[in-house]
Amino acid sequence: MACKPLIVATLMALTFDTAEAAGVPTAEPGGETVVLWPAGVPGAGHVQVTQVLTERATDGPPRDRIAEHVTRPLMTLVHAKGKPNGITLLIVPGGGYVRVVIDKEGFETADWFAQRGFECAVLRYRMPADGWAAGADAPVHDAMRALRLLRQQRAATANARFGVMGFSAGGHLTARLITEPGLAYPRQDAADELSARPDFAVLVYPVILTEGAAAHPGSVKQLLAAGVPAANLKLLSPQSNVSAQTPPTLLVHAADDASVPVENSLAMYSALRAAGVRSELHVFDRGGHGFGLRGIQGIDAATWPQLVENWALANAKQ
Repeated sequence: MACKPLIVATLMALTFDTAEAAGVPTAEPGGETVVLWPAGVPGAGHVQVTQVLTERATDGPPRDRIAEHVTRPLMTLVHAKGKPNGITLLIVPGGGYVRVVIDKEGFETADWFAQRGFECAVLRYRMPADGWAAGADAPVHDAMRALRLLRQQRAATANARFGVMGFSAGGHLTARLITEPGLAYPRQDAADELSARPDFAVLVYPVILTEGAAAHPGSVKQLLAAGVPAANLKLLSPQSNVSAQTPPTLLVHAADDASVPVENSLAMYSALRAAGVRSELHVFDRGGHGFGLRGIQGIDAATWPQLVENWALANAKQ
């Protein structure tokens, strides 16, 4: 019999302050959570960091919580509030591989899509340079495990479809997930017999390039700190690993992004087209980096959620 994933009501456990982020310690968000590794996170033998949850918007709302040094990877479930459309969306927030921006790119995005019938799960994943045995692969393993647990949960749902949407460094994680099918971790339970390939992916202002002027220095720094030799950085540039088996992919970016230049999405889109992968690219004139759903009213990038919704619904019929 397949084991059910461990679902718990998150406790209000206080975290501790850190010099790495401005803000104040805060409590765990409420909601239904799924612990990814209930028997223990693999490769934790040399991990010495302490998980920290910080509220950056001390005068909020809106909330702006970040998770640093994640040692208990999990996903928070946000159930469909509108008529269910049969699509489950795993949302992977960004944070430069030093934090997970759980509100702006996580819960706010999940709520918007849940209102429109999507089942959503917000991923809180490990950081590459925190001492995990898997190094730079650790966050990708978390996404793989999350997707398999979601498939297990939806096993009784007819024609269930699964997408993954990643932002910034979370976009790099997602792009690796869809272009490196050979990645693996030690089997945990029956869920790991299920596919970790999503039916489609959405990459929002993603980090793609790991070399050259358009690479994101912060993400590259964390990959190097995780033990990736500089000569091997190119192997972690997802556009180099696109194949005909890569799932359909939509990219969203702003031309004025000064943190992760639009060349990242252009390179990925070019590789997808060359491989014959169903793909779409939306480049907005204005939006900058990290726009999420905040502060986009009145600018070109305001339409990105509707574009993703329409594309996901159309792709789910393929």
